Amino acid sequence: MILGARCEITRGDDRPSLSSQRVLGIVLVAAAAATLAGCRSEPPRAAAPVVIWKPIQTWSGRGDAQTETFTSDSGGFRVHWDAKNERGGEGRLRVVLRSGDSGREIVEAIDRRGTGHGTEEVAAERPRWYYLTIESAHVDWTVTVDERIDGQTVNRLLKKPAT
Repeated sequence: MILGARCEITRGDDRPSLSSQRVLGIVLVAAAAATLAGCRSEPPRAAAPVVIWKPIQTWSGRGDAQTETFTSDSGGFRVHWDAKNERGGEGRLRVVLRSGDSGREIVEAIDRRGTGHGTEEVAAERPRWYYLTIESAHVDWTVTVDERIDGQTVNRLLKKPAT
């Protein structure tokens, strides 16, 4: 019985005829093909680029500061900054990424007068040790650094847990 139908084609000697065997074979092949077609998976999609931001550290204060060193495997950074409570003159906030080895200036991330907040993405030279110098006048500041990590999405089939 196939799909709830019953097909009996017989010859006079109660054996299926050759044509009924062919019909049955064709029906079985068609059913198998339909079943297998339903089991096909989608063709794999191309991996898409994705950016992940790994938190490094947050610092805050008033006046100048130098942070401890931190390492980067990518050389890409996102710097969040906030300058507020301006008192005693025009506020200023300047944040520079420096080489952890030589102390030389690698890239100026922030140079702001007055109060405000924002986010800047900067690309330093390469993976290395870094530290920040923060020059500040007349404002309270907060600076957060995240490291850029480039990746790609992964397409996986998730299996249902056995129950």
